[in-house]
Amino acid sequence: MSYISGARLVDDKQVKIASTKIDGIGPKKAIQVCYRLGISDNIKIKELTKYQIDQIEQMIGQDHVVHWELKRGERADIERLISISCYRGIRHQDGLPLRGQRTHTNARTCRKKIRK
Repeated sequence: MSYISGARLVDDKQVKIASTKIDGIGPKKAIQVCYRLGISDNIKIKELTKYQIDQIEQMIGQDHVVHWELKRGERADIERLISISCYRGIRHQDGLPLRGQRTHTNARTCRKKIRK
């Protein structure tokens, strides 16, 4: 198992497929990273050297928005919606579905009381 940017990558998968498990990296960005580093995207993770893994991690850290930055951005967006008291912000605050879904018979997990 290899770890890149906090994501566990399966050794038996190709680099382009395995690196999509990293938050913020999709199929297109995974291929782009491999191309820029000169690594074949069809090679498996277990065939990479430690140096190549370090290069991938460094490039992803420099050029792409990854896990904690995405989560921080999402949280900031939700806080903004709550602070301006718009419909979506109020629904977030109450823990209810945002996009018009039915709540009378469905959305049980969404409507559960959040224990703190």
